[in-house]
Amino acid sequence: MRFSVYQVSRRGGREKNEDRMGYCYTRESGLFALADGMGGHPDGEVAAHMALQNVAALYQRDAQPVLPHPTQFLETAVLLAHQQLLAYAAERGMSDTPRTTVVVAVMQQGQIWWAHCGDSRMYLARDTELIARTRDHSYSELQEALGRHATGAERFNRHVLFTCLGSPGKPMIDVNGPVLLQNGDRMLLCSDGLWSSVSDADILRLLSEARTVADAVPELVEQALRQAGARSDNVTALAVEWEGEGDAPDSISTQDLDDQGFASTIHGAGQEQLDEAEIDSAVREIQDAIRRAGKKPR
Repeated sequence: MRFSVYQVSRRGGREKNEDRMGYCYTRESGLFALADGMGGHPDGEVAAHMALQNVAALYQRDAQPVLPHPTQFLETAVLLAHQQLLAYAAERGMSDTPRTTVVVAVMQQGQIWWAHCGDSRMYLARDTELIARTRDHSYSELQEALGRHATGAERFNRHVLFTCLGSPGKPMIDVNGPVLLQNGDRMLLCSDGLWSSVSDADILRLLSEARTVADAVPELVEQALRQAGARSDNVTALAVEWEGEGDAPDSISTQDLDDQGFASTIHGAGQEQLDEAEIDSAVREIQDAIRRAGKKPR
C-alpha cells in the first residue's frame, strides 16, 4: 500500500488551537482522523486529543493488519471516544463535559470508509469531480437537506450543531462506504475553520488541480485564513492521495512493515494510559448495544 499525506493546523485569531489531526497505518490499512474541540465547553483541546487517541488505540488493536469490519470499527471507535469523554468529566467531577467533533477515514484493500459526528468534514475528489462529502450535523445542513431556506433569526443559528462527542445524549454518527479508490484519488479532512471560509467549489479546485497534496493543503489553509481575517477560527486540514502500489515520489510505502507493524502520528496512541482491559470492556458494551439495536457488521 502506498499513499501521500500532508497535514497542517493554524491557530487563526483564537487564543488557542483546539483542533487535532493525525494518521496511523499498518502494512495493509491506513486510518486518518481530525477532531475540533468545541468552544463554550471546558478542555476542548483535551476532547479533540482524546477522541483521536481512543480511535487510534482501537485501530492499533484491531488492524492486524486490516480491519475485518471497517464500518463496525468506525462506529465503535467513535462511540468509544464519546464514552471516554463522559468518563473523563465524571472522574473529575466536572459540571460540563469536554466536547468535540470528529471525522475519521479508513483506507484499505483499495477502498475507503468514513464516519463523522458534528461538522468536521471529509471530501473525496477524483480528477475534478467531487465523489463524496460529509453532511454536517448542523441546523443549516438539515434545512438544506429538507429543501428549506433559513430566514430571520434562523440564519443566526444555522451553524449550531445538534450532536457532538461528549454531549449528554448518544451522539449521531454517520458511517459511509465502501467506495472503490482509483490511483490519484484525493481525500481531505478539515475543520470548519477551513470550509466556512472557502467554498466547496474552491476546495475541490485546489484539491484537484494542485500538483500534490503537499501543495494543495497549505494553499487551502492560507486562503481560509485570508478570507476569515483577524477573527479566523482554527484552520486544520489533512489530505491523502491514494496511489495504490505505484512508485510516486515523496509517498509512504507500508510494505516494510510486518503483519504486526504499526506507525502513528497521533501522540499517545497505544500508550499505557489507555488501559487495554478497560477498552476491551467498553468495546464489548458498545457492540452489544449495536447488536441490540439490530445493526450488523458490514
